[in-house]
Amino acid sequence: MTIPPVRPRRPIEGISAVLLPFRSDGTPDLEGLARLTETTWAAGLTPAVNMDTGYTNLLAPSERADILGLVGSLSRGRRFVAGAFIEGLVGDPSRLYRESANAIVCAGGVPILFPCHAVKALSGPELVRVFQAVASECDEFLGFELGEMFVPFGRIWDLETFESLLEIPQMTGAKHSSLSRELEWQRLAVRDRRRPDFKVYTGNDLAIDLVMWGSDYLLGLSAFHVEAFAARDRLWAAGDARFHELNDWLQYLGMLAFRAPVPAYKQTCAQFLHLRGRIGNPEPHPGNPRRPDSDVALLELIARKLDALVEAANA
Repeated sequence: MTIPPVRPRRPIEGISAVLLPFRSDGTPDLEGLARLTETTWAAGLTPAVNMDTGYTNLLAPSERADILGLVGSLSRGRRFVAGAFIEGLVGDPSRLYRESANAIVCAGGVPILFPCHAVKALSGPELVRVFQAVASECDEFLGFELGEMFVPFGRIWDLETFESLLEIPQMTGAKHSSLSRELEWQRLAVRDRRRPDFKVYTGNDLAIDLVMWGSDYLLGLSAFHVEAFAARDRLWAAGDARFHELNDWLQYLGMLAFRAPVPAYKQTCAQFLHLRGRIGNPEPHPGNPRRPDSDVALLELIARKLDALVEAANA
């Protein structure tokens, strides 16, 4: 395939999935979530809640509703994204997505349609019709391609389906989480040809430099250090070569965090944020895969380096 051109000095839109921290008794730390959400806004990124980084597939509907209400009350007109998650619910997926999206819009957020088994089983044209049904009631929403390495009900669209979805004006972007550069480059080429205003939000935590080729991002990795991602983005927009060293260290963190089993990255995030004094407990959701404590020494090294690079970039 032809690789799209690198786009120097392009402003990057960053959306950061916020980690849901947990207390030592295994209950969600909503006060900690509120602080992390505020920190994300303060860094200049858009927070995304009820995403994979927020354990949305392990939460009860009432817990997701509580989180949406909390972030909606904090937002005060500031932009945020929230997952429209319908896995496990019974009924027509078009109706379920519309109801979830409407609740997010009423809270002040932008819905992103999380994949589910019901939609995974649909053909491409059937999936497009589900999204068209959401568009009939929602002025803006995002799509979400998610590989099975994250959740078993994930689905990566074929390129023809992606191209058809671009014809829905209310769908202003889509997160692409296949962890494949080639598939993402294909989408960028189609986007550039068919609908240049459409945002391809990379979810590739193993190739965060895809922003150089025209992707924006909605990442879990950015939850580890929102200030470092914001500084990196500013350096790229300024044409500052220090972008590359900062990106390299963030990618080093991503390679460590997103090794198999991939869902265990959420404990790595909790360990990292705990080291940085951002949350009170380094433990993940009780049902999440775990990382060894031996990771902490590496995370300490990376945290110190990132803090120094951010300080230099902001000087």
